[in-house]
Amino acid sequence: MPGPWTHRDLAANGARFHIAEQGSGPLVLLVHGWPQYWWAWRHQMAALAAAGYRAVALDLRGMGGSDRTPRGYDPTNLALDITGVIRSLGEHSAHLVGHDTGGSLAWVAAVMRPSVIQSLTVVSAAHPRRLRRGLLQDRRQMAAFDHVLGFQRPWIPERRLVADDAAQIGGYLSTWTGPNGLDDEAIENYRNAMRIPSTAHCSIEPYRWLVRSMARPDGLQFVRRMKKPVTAPTLHIQGAADPVLLSHTALGAGGYVEAPYRWRLLPGVGHFPHEEAPEELSTELVNWVREHKR
Repeated sequence: MPGPWTHRDLAANGARFHIAEQGSGPLVLLVHGWPQYWWAWRHQMAALAAAGYRAVALDLRGMGGSDRTPRGYDPTNLALDITGVIRSLGEHSAHLVGHDTGGSLAWVAAVMRPSVIQSLTVVSAAHPRRLRRGLLQDRRQMAAFDHVLGFQRPWIPERRLVADDAAQIGGYLSTWTGPNGLDDEAIENYRNAMRIPSTAHCSIEPYRWLVRSMARPDGLQFVRRMKKPVTAPTLHIQGAADPVLLSHTALGAGGYVEAPYRWRLLPGVGHFPHEEAPEELSTELVNWVREHKR
């Protein structure tokens, strides 16, 4: 994707990761959610670069320009991907920003490697323990995650995701937004990104782990580990009209944070605040990072 950013690949945690970079200064690492890739952060990269920060947007393992490995899609390993990329960028720590899946992994990274995270900004993502509770006890949240439940079948979901030029991805993106929906260019780009071979399979593997591990020893161990409080200052942003992650599921994450915590609920905004309300989110993000620099 052409633009004011530069592209390169990094080695971290046994895989190769693609990043896009813009600006110079303290590092802010931005991690996308599903079904997007690094380009989702284009507005925030420009705002951060203008404010004097080094904005780096990462493609998660299995998506965008990063490696599509046969395994390694559990949250612990994916969080180590993120902290490994920070070190590969030559930094001891960074401000971490994550949306959706990237936001969930940001929670995990802040628990597992607290010294690496200067501040945390989580967008449209519940704390993993809150999400687990919602999926086990809240029928409304279960219904909102019906696509995730559908991903548990073998091979059929992958085929449907790429059928008709990934039309299903366009449907998700259109129905998961508020009044300020994504434009046609964005929807086309995300549809094209999903059509890259193996992306459909790799990108939903974290969701398969989420559901299938709930009663397994590795899943129970992960939930116990996430009891450890987050010690990084945390900005938590949620769209009030989000039909995927319900606001009451996201609410309450402050109970897991032993640091300054700010909850921001954006009226009329759906699952993609960074694209539906880019200026508002960018302002919140820049102010938060500036307030909590070391």
